Amino acid sequence: MKEFNFIINGGGCSGLSLAYEMEKKGILDKKRLAIIEVRKNYTRDKTWSFWKINDHDFNDCVIKTWNTFTISTKEKSNHINIKDQPYQSVDSGLFYKKINEKLSKNKNVRFFKNIDEVDKRNSIIFNSVPREKINKDEIWQHFKGIEIETEENIFDDSKLILMDFNCDQKNSVHFFYVLPFSPKRALIETTWLSNLNDDSFLDYDIQLEKYIKSNLQIKSYKIKHKEVGKIPLYLTSSHNKENFINIGSVGGMTRLSTGYTFLNILEHSKFICNNLHDKKKLINYKQKNKYIFFDKIFLKVLKNHSELMPDIFLNLFQSNSDSVIKFLSNKSNFIDDIKVILNTKHKIKFLNSLTL
Repeated sequence: MKEFNFIINGGGCSGLSLAYEMEKKGILDKKRLAIIEVRKNYTRDKTWSFWKINDHDFNDCVIKTWNTFTISTKEKSNHINIKDQPYQSVDSGLFYKKINEKLSKNKNVRFFKNIDEVDKRNSIIFNSVPREKINKDEIWQHFKGIEIETEENIFDDSKLILMDFNCDQKNSVHFFYVLPFSPKRALIETTWLSNLNDDSFLDYDIQLEKYIKSNLQIKSYKIKHKEVGKIPLYLTSSHNKENFINIGSVGGMTRLSTGYTFLNILEHSKFICNNLHDKKKLINYKQKNKYIFFDKIFLKVLKNHSELMPDIFLNLFQSNSDSVIKFLSNKSNFIDDIKVILNTKHKIKFLNSLTL
């Protein structure tokens, strides 16, 4: 077995982001890296979206950028214009291609199917693979999206639908998410914030067909791409050790109130590369305590008062949207935090959750 200085267990978004950052900073000029990934081929499997709070290296992988989004319930819609923090979607296929082409030029980087193929004794392992069984009782963000193409110009591609709650909630939280890439092409996603115990939540194809035909009034379309996934909205029990560092969702990079992870992964990757000399910093890295605290309260309200969530989300962006976006992107200051708190509807429910 060959020895490596670094092992990345899981060559998905977080694993490849870290490898890319290592390569970019010249760390792999003299150090050897093994990436453990089971997939045979890299193809588009996800669309990662976020508010562009800061610059990143993947503008060439962006499918579309929007400066307007809507949030709707059965009773009302809010249209929000955003200039300084546009919303972007990254094509995972382009992301994989860009990074793999860069890594392929370095002989110090090798891919393996199984971690048992490499000698782990003297390596720092960066792990993005869950080490525990799925807990179906916890809250998950689970979804299926289809990218469709229409014959006629149907979509207003200047604005996205961030959340449309005008659908069956089933005593949980359910919304549709529409990313119009062009007047004839859009990704439409059915998204649930719920546990995974009720199979009736999982008839995604029926939900999508109904929404497209009834809500969007589209009778004819072709499906060009499909993606499905689930994101745990709870902290796992995995812990960092001296030579074993968790990354990605397993490393706590997902905002539990929203599921947003992409920019946190990029930031964590930079932090790791800048602090490889200080393992204590690597072990202790996490999102700021205030975001962890607020997310715990939010999820308690979601569990106990799911019927209020459409109204809460609708109201949240009604004013001070810049502060809300900064808060949800882990970039808020004290003033932003106060504005978000003051703008949150049903404050009593949140205050009561502090004592539960």
